[in-house]
Amino acid sequence: MRSIELCRTSALGGHVEHCDTCGHQRIAYNSCANRHCPKCQSLARARWLEARRAELLETQYFHVVFTVPQALAAIAYQNKRVVYNLLFRAIAETLRTIAADPKHLGAEIGFLAVLHTWGQTLLHHPHLHCVVPGGGIAPDGTRWIACRPGFFLPVRVVSRLFRRLFLEQIEQAYTTGQLQFCSALAPLHDPQAFAAYLAPLRHCEWVVYAKKPFGNAQRVLDYLGRYTHRVAISNNRLLSMDDEQITFRWKNYRQHNKHKLMTLTPTEFIRRFLLHVLPGGFQRIRHFGFLGNRYRQTKLALCRDLLAMTPSPAVPPARVDYRDRYEQLTGKSLRVCPVCAQGQMVRVEALPARAQGPVWDSS
Repeated sequence: MRSIELCRTSALGGHVEHCDTCGHQRIAYNSCANRHCPKCQSLARARWLEARRAELLETQYFHVVFTVPQALAAIAYQNKRVVYNLLFRAIAETLRTIAADPKHLGAEIGFLAVLHTWGQTLLHHPHLHCVVPGGGIAPDGTRWIACRPGFFLPVRVVSRLFRRLFLEQIEQAYTTGQLQFCSALAPLHDPQAFAAYLAPLRHCEWVVYAKKPFGNAQRVLDYLGRYTHRVAISNNRLLSMDDEQITFRWKNYRQHNKHKLMTLTPTEFIRRFLLHVLPGGFQRIRHFGFLGNRYRQTKLALCRDLLAMTPSPAVPPARVDYRDRYEQLTGKSLRVCPVCAQGQMVRVEALPARAQGPVWDSS
């Protein structure tokens, strides 16, 4: 929270720029670079998307969303690192196991998963968004096995295997002492109470939602840009604020995506925002299957060959200056003087950061 408060203020230092034509001066303060800051994700997102562009395959892509019941979300909130890791692990095992089954696809798939922990009203709602190419590599590695058009895997089968695997892993974590409970969940330290708490979850249906496939590779990139580097709320949803209340826009999915307004006290708004701060160093975007980091380049080359894709020239990614990246994203130049529009803004002085104590960078 301190990082966001000090972002782009004199506390973090900056520099002075001077127009070499008209003499106009401008002060630019440094960003906090914290991954939870709504103002610091655009450039990181652009760099990440550029790297993903080279990994797209000429096939349909699917979007699958996994959600856990609210009873488990409460445990997750008190054990973020443990339970969020289990969520990734259970989902990866679920998708890879069912896809490898000859009754369904019979292939090795690859996908990326993105953790979101919020709903539209900023309450705690952990779920994973998965983007999956519509097919995979045959067991003998000699051909690409494609999904049926518009159909990835049977959602009911996926949901029930996910439920079983995740509950097994939660129980294992409990048995090995990895879970801690406090406040209203403190009674769960008792094994019988914990077993009774999980019992209803074995019989209810867990929500797994498979959306329609994307139209083309550009649609995939557009989607990834919206989901991968999001924080709990963006500035454009904030409508008004003062010392007494904050009003923001939210979408009610239960009422056909109807837009509504919500007003909270500043204290409650900050409390809800901070529900979604991740543990330090936690990776919220992960790759699995043939997109896993260890074998990605080799497996992607094989996929392109099996799909008869035109090989793209291997061009090492260039380091792009942040000013050039900003111009690519917005169409506005940080180099051209905003007053005379003729001169170039030249850095003439560095402004040191003011002593404010540590500012933690979790990016």
